[in-house]
Parts: sequence; structure tokens; C-alpha cells
Amino acid sequence: METTGPGTRTGGVNRMAVVSVACALLAVVGLAFMGMAVLAVFAVGAGHVALHQIDQRGGTGKLGAMSSLALGYAIAAFGLVTSFSLVFSAVAVHP
Repeated sequence: METTGPGTRTGGVNRMAVVSVACALLAVVGLAFMGMAVLAVFAVGAGHVALHQIDQRGGTGKLGAMSSLALGYAIAAFGLVTSFSLVFSAVAVHP
């Protein structure tokens, strides 16, 4: 008889972890080639959901989810810094 409880592993790789890694990679490609990083938001959201699901249900994919969170937050921080620098440089040029 197979029992499932809080400490047991059930299943393979968490699907949301795979989705978060895919979104993070697409966000990196989108940032590099098109200058847009909107998929980083989805990578962060899916990464948080994946970590919660892995903690609740078990499974693997925690490293992928954490990596996509790091990439997503890094891209978001880069976008924020770039936006502020563009705004402040425009204000400095045209007072």
C-alpha cells in the first residue's frame, strides 16, 4: 500500500517549474533581441507557484523554479534601473 503524506514525494518534475524556466528563458531572449522583458513577470509568478506546489505535494524542479525566480527578478531590476536612468537623463537634458 502506498501512502502519501507531507514528507513523501509523488510524481516527477513539477510542471509549473518547467513553465517558469521556459518563461525565464524566453524573457532573457526577449530582453536581448527585442528589448522587452514582460515574460519575466510570468517567470516569477510561475516560479512562486511551483515552489509552493513542490513544498505541498513533493516532486522535483525546485532548482529550476528558484533559478527562474532569480532570472525573473534580475530582469525586473534591470528594467527598473534602465527606466529610471532614461527618465532622469531626459529630465537632465530638457529641464
